[in-house]
Amino acid sequence: AAARPGPFRAGELALAEVRRKHSATLKLLCRLAAGAALATPGGLLPHRDIIGRLPGQVLRAAAGRRLLLRRPSLEEYVLLMPRGPAIAYPKDASAMLMMMDIHAGDVILETGSGSGALSLFLSRAVGPKGRVISYEIRDDHHNLAKKNYRHWRTAWEIGHMEEWPDNVDFILKDISMAAEDMKSVTFDAMVLDMLNPQSALPVVHPSLKQGGVCAVYLANITQVIDLLDRIRTCKLPFLCERIVEVTHRNWLVLPA
Repeated sequence: AAARPGPFRAGELALAEVRRKHSATLKLLCRLAAGAALATPGGLLPHRDIIGRLPGQVLRAAAGRRLLLRRPSLEEYVLLMPRGPAIAYPKDASAMLMMMDIHAGDVILETGSGSGALSLFLSRAVGPKGRVISYEIRDDHHNLAKKNYRHWRTAWEIGHMEEWPDNVDFILKDISMAAEDMKSVTFDAMVLDMLNPQSALPVVHPSLKQGGVCAVYLANITQVIDLLDRIRTCKLPFLCERIVEVTHRNWLVLPA
């Protein structure tokens, strides 16, 4: 069994929670370094005051503001990490993982690496024996996704004393031009997060296993209609099982 995560170490990620009066908690993410300090609304908190302490402790910044320090969850990391394009939000990523019924050891195709958020959720779902093949057409998005994925893996290994699986292949290429690539692999499921998924479907569908699920992440119903029309006119072997919008509502409970 893996060792229980111990005190904070230099090089890993720490999350500071600052309570605000009558509002949501402010969350600040930092990578710990001995000579650095975390800037908070309550003043500076030197990283050396965090390193060596166990997560879950409350520390005070220079101006006396109390901060709860802990390791970030994957959900918190993807919401706070650097991003270029809009990410697949955790609530939507969770729904898509359930729709695709992903298991450990599966091989998954992702089109549209974006900032790497969904890539990370897929990486965890398929585990060390699985594989995620992630295509991205834009160079800047491709590099950012790789960077965010690498930073999370590095911090995880330092903080948990075990490796996060190195199971995502980031490929800089237009998926509509990847027909030859698709001939050599069979995917258990696919997720398309791109502006025109209809351009990818004719290329990728022969590589999806019989009965496999293709989840498509779209911003509005007009895009959904265009996609369904393309499936119908091109007579692609897909059945639209369901179209859903995932809602998420936060509650704030305060004393009367």
